[in-house]
Amino acid sequence: MLPDRRHELILRALRADGPITVTVLADQLGASQATIRRDLLQLEDEGLLKRVYGGAVPVVGEDDPFTDVAGVRVEAKEAIAAWCAALVRDGETVLLDIGTTAHRVARQLRGRALTVITSNLAVYEELQDDKDIQLVLLGGVVRRDYRSLVGFLTEDNLRQVRADVLFLGTSGVRPDGQILDTTAVEVPVKRAMISASDKVVLVADAAKFPGTGMARVCGPEDLDVVVTNAPADATTRTSLSEAGVEVVEV
Repeated sequence: MLPDRRHELILRALRADGPITVTVLADQLGASQATIRRDLLQLEDEGLLKRVYGGAVPVVGEDDPFTDVAGVRVEAKEAIAAWCAALVRDGETVLLDIGTTAHRVARQLRGRALTVITSNLAVYEELQDDKDIQLVLLGGVVRRDYRSLVGFLTEDNLRQVRADVLFLGTSGVRPDGQILDTTAVEVPVKRAMISASDKVVLVADAAKFPGTGMARVCGPEDLDVVVTNAPADATTRTSLSEAGVEVVEV
């Protein structure tokens, strides 16, 4: 079994069953205990779990609920959303991540001849009555406070689709260009979205530099464009530019 597939199954087991031992994982995955320990070490380094004696436990996120941040930095989010909407051409398939900025992008897309795929329940509510948009809601476990869908069903559904462009949210952008999130359970979904998209546009207002987060989503090499409302610091801009990322200030 390939390491990526093994890592996916380990994270699924943690989400489904909670704390789990190395012995149980080795039996379930048909791998040696030494291999499982190396897997847990790597996943802990990426912020996706916490190792404990004999096994691992899930990481509990501390992200702000959707309603708490919807009214924060509204002007910046609106400017970012307007630029993103202008990037989209009629007839394209758009993938929208969770978060309040993605919700504002959805508002800007109303009335357009598009296909919109999302795990964001606020986006679904925004576009459900728009007859011009073909709306695809991904399945999964509902995180009510965060207005999102997560889990293996969401990830599996993303493997069945292809998007022209993804508008990806983040909790923080580090000076080395690494993209982070505060909630580990969202990370596999974000990674699956990146894999399903031809173009990845990160939406990040000034508060996301460096922002917060302990779970790594991706590196700058996985991005095509970063849209923000203020100049990034010189170190971050250099890291993004060296990776070939276009930085747009709106």
